[in-house]
Parts: sequence; structure tokens; C-alpha cells
Amino acid sequence: MRTKRSYWIAPVLVAVTCAMPVMAATEGSWVARSNAHTQLVLEFLAKYNPEGAASLGVDGLDEQIFDLGENIHQRQMEEAGVLVAELKARLIDETDPKVRQDLQILIKAGEDYIYSSQLEYDNLLPYLNMPQTIFYGMRGLLDPQVDAARQPAAVVRLRKYAGLEEGYEPITELAKARTAERFDTPGLIGPYKGEIEQELGNAQSYVSGIEQLFQQYGLEGWEEPYQEIVRQLEDYDTWVRAEVLPRARDDYRLPAVLYEDALRNWGVYESPQQLIQTATQGYMDIRNEMDALAPLIAKQKGYDTSDYREVIRLLKKERIAGDELLDYYNARLKDLEKIIRDNRLVSLPDRDAGIRIASEAETAAQPAAHLETPRLIGNTGEFPVFVLPKLGKNADGSWQQSDDNFEAGTWTLTAHEARPGHELQYSAMIEEGVSIARAVFSFNSANVEGWALYAEAIAKPYLPLDAQMISLQYRLARAARMFLDPMLNLGLITPEDARRVLLEDVVLGETWAQNEVERYTYRMPGQATAYYYGYTKLQALRTQTELMLKDDFDALAFHDFILAQGLLPPELLREAVTTEFVPSQRNAAGKTAARR
Repeated sequence: MRTKRSYWIAPVLVAVTCAMPVMAATEGSWVARSNAHTQLVLEFLAKYNPEGAASLGVDGLDEQIFDLGENIHQRQMEEAGVLVAELKARLIDETDPKVRQDLQILIKAGEDYIYSSQLEYDNLLPYLNMPQTIFYGMRGLLDPQVDAARQPAAVVRLRKYAGLEEGYEPITELAKARTAERFDTPGLIGPYKGEIEQELGNAQSYVSGIEQLFQQYGLEGWEEPYQEIVRQLEDYDTWVRAEVLPRARDDYRLPAVLYEDALRNWGVYESPQQLIQTATQGYMDIRNEMDALAPLIAKQKGYDTSDYREVIRLLKKERIAGDELLDYYNARLKDLEKIIRDNRLVSLPDRDAGIRIASEAETAAQPAAHLETPRLIGNTGEFPVFVLPKLGKNADGSWQQSDDNFEAGTWTLTAHEARPGHELQYSAMIEEGVSIARAVFSFNSANVEGWALYAEAIAKPYLPLDAQMISLQYRLARAARMFLDPMLNLGLITPEDARRVLLEDVVLGETWAQNEVERYTYRMPGQATAYYYGYTKLQALRTQTELMLKDDFDALAFHDFILAQGLLPPELLREAVTTEFVPSQRNAAGKTAARR
């Protein structure tokens, strides 16, 4: 699950894959008051990034496209400053503690956005992957969970991207202009060459993906703008090769100030050096557990080895065919739900969780399993869907192998992406209701991915031994991320050596290991540290809560409370647990004792 930063006032189109749906609030409630403040931010987002706002659920924006006009940075920064000042003024007059918390969330998100945007503007040559951007502009409307009545707006949106509507220029020409106007600015560094080359190689997948979407949904009038977009994207490709690629940098590393800012935007508030220290210690502890478990699995399976690496490689040979993958994961979800109910880990909804296989274009854009979320505002019963990358076939007709299609691995991946992980996390907020500030604008990878890794951990004791080994392997991978990512960006390890660690010690597959190194170096520097970082924060909070409640601690109540809070930042979540959950549990325990 990946997103670059909070949805505060993002200036360009984003793929909304990691955000939270929310329900309408009761009139007069603190949630309604909070949402009224948040409306200011949504209006700002709608002005500069209507595609993103529409995906969140803001009405009336389906035909609109994002702003790439002249002075876009300056205009956004000026208006963003005014908006933050207004939110601060409202905070002074607000008395409700929960609404005050939400205003603080909005203010912090806004200040962080302004700081990061200015930092990037001062240091980086701007550049957009336009084939991917336009594909996601279409994908935001052409989706099974989008009301069919909204889908024809995709044709209008495509016409505007192509500059075929009055008052609109081709979006690719505007993208060129915003990049070219900064060519002669001293001190700017270009995008990483390896990333651009990869994007150019994937461009045709997005172009074809746009056509496939329109064919799938049977809309009329898309052929003319599509052909024009194809021509414009071909021209953009030529321009990128001629003008951007020669200005690209050979070193993937960002300046230190940008890397540390990236960590903060992902919700990670420790220095790279601190992350390395914590993660390397955790890595060894996890490996020790794997060393102890490997002989038990080897005996059970009849393997002639007790080395955890060899045990994992043998487990990976128990493959699932690509055309059987969806049914297999649906069955695995049922197994996990029984474990969750039998052991009172967390409350489950009565409805089924959705799982599907991605298209080829989606797989190119997001090669890892992830959760696709519906609109975030005005949700009318749409729910998240667990998406698996599409598997291809080899020349001999056999299915290609991945880390998603071996039997022992299906337990932990389902626990992470579906239940009790992300799908449950998001569904709880749809069904229970939470303020927009807590659902959208407090989002970061640490508090989202931290829960999903924690969800893996609470399910692990009840899994078969081979699945427990893979659960530990995945946790080992998250610890490795938290030291390899900063080590790569500090120049303390080479990409080749990082890849070797992932292949040989963590025992990832070739494709996953390659994607990981790309992720740390140029796709999303810093993001991968958030999983283990967020996990350690939740583990610490649970331990401290158990110490406060002693025998009155109830795991199901604790987990339900955590999910009911939305995406509170760690410090506010700790405050909620301490001031609300702990006293309520003591109260309940006291009443029970009095009745005996």
C-alpha cells in the first residue's frame, strides 16, 4: 500500500490506493464540526487536484483535471499559507478536544506539505510520468466500485487531457512547459536516470491500459481523444528522451535533507542512523526465531535440511497456478476469519472481503499486492478490495513464479492486505464512521502499514508451522527494509549488496528483491521503513497497555478501539488509549466484579 504523502493539497494526480473511506456524520456531532473545518481543505484540493478530490468522494469534479498552468507552485504555496493561517485561527476558538485534535492534524499536514513542496521546488527538476498519470485519471472513474452514472465523465476528462475541449491545452504540453521553464535554474538536480528509463519502458502498458478500460466499460466517443492522447504521449516520450534523460542524474541518492524529509512524510520520526540501529537488532532477533522453527518444519515436511533459508526455498516450490490463485486466496481468507473469531482477536464484519486480480497496466504501475480503496467521502457501501498482481506465463506455457503464489505465503499476505489487516482497518472506518481529518489527512505509511504488520503478528501464533515461518520471513523483510533503505541512501551499502541480502538471507524471489531495491533507491525512498517502524510503535503501545490493565486487558477490545480511532498519529493514539480505553476497561472490570 503506497502513497507519497498526505492528501492535504497534492499538486498532481495521485493514485488513491492508501486512504480511508468515511461515513456521513450525525448533524451537530463533533465529527460534523470537524468535517466542516476539513471542508476548507477539500475545496483547496478540488481546485488544484480535482481527480484526487473526486476519488476521495468530493462531488461534481469527475470531468475536471488537475492544474499545471503557469506559476502553479507559487499559487499553491500562497493559498496554502492563507489556509493554514485560517485553520490556526479556528483552533484558537475551538473548545471540543476531539475537534481541536483534528484541527491540529490538518494544520500539521498543511505545514508539512508546504515545507516539503518548497524543499522539492528548490532542489529538484520537476518531471511527471504522464502515461501513468493519465492512466490513473481514467482508472479513477472506470472502476467497478464507481457508480455507472459517473463513468461517462471519463470521456470528458480524456478530452481535456488531450486539449480538445475549449479553454484546455494538451496536458503533456503543460507538463513539458513546467519542466522546461526550470531547465536553467542553478542547483537543481534531475530525476534518476534508471527511473526514467524504466518509466519509458512501461509507457506502452499504460497507453494500452487506457484503451482497455474504455473498451471494458463500453463508453461512446472516446476513440477520437484516445487517438490524440496516443499521439501526444508518443511525442512526450520523444521529448523526455531528448530533453530530460540527458539532464537525469546517475546517482539515485537524494540530498540528505530531502531524504530525511521523505521519512517524515511517511510518518517516520527518527534519524536514518536510529532506524539502522533499531532494525538491525530486530533483524537478528527474528532470524533467531527462524533458526529455531526451521528444524520443526523440516521434520514435519521430511526435508533434509534445518537451515531456514533452504526450508523457505523448499516451501516456495509448493506453487499455485495463476488461474487458481483467486479461488485459493478466497479460501485462505475463510481460514483466517475462523482463526480470528475462535481466538477473539478482533471483531469482523458479516460481509465478505473482496479480492481480485489486477490488469496488466495495473500490475506495471503497482507490481506488489495491495488494497484498492473506494471513495472516502459520501461512501454508500463501497468497500476496499485486495488486489493481486497479474501472473504471466512462460514460453513453455507454465505459470511464472512470484512471492504471491506459493501456499505457505498466502496466510501472511492475506492477513496483511485483507483480514485482520488493511481491509479490516478501512472497513471499520466505513462502518463505524470517523472524521475526514482522521481518515484522510492524518494518513501516513507508518500508521497504516504498522497496523498491517501488527495484524500479521497477532495472527501468526495460530497458523500452521510453515505459515509461521513465512510470517517471520516477511517480518524479517520489513526489518531489512528499515536498515537497507537508509543505508542505501546514506551510501553505506551498494544496491548489489542490498539485493544479495534480500535474496540470500531474507530469501525473497528475484522479482520481489529487484522491486525492493528500486523502491528504496528511487521509487519511494524512505517509505519502506514505515512498516517495521509503525509495527514497533503498536507493539510498544500494546505492552504498556497490558502493564496498565494487568488481568483486565482484553485483546479484542484493544484492537477494536485502535481501529475505531481512524488514523490518529502515534502520539494522539497513545493519548486516546491512556485517557479513554484504559479507564473504560477498568470501569467495566469494576462493574463486573461488583456483580459477582
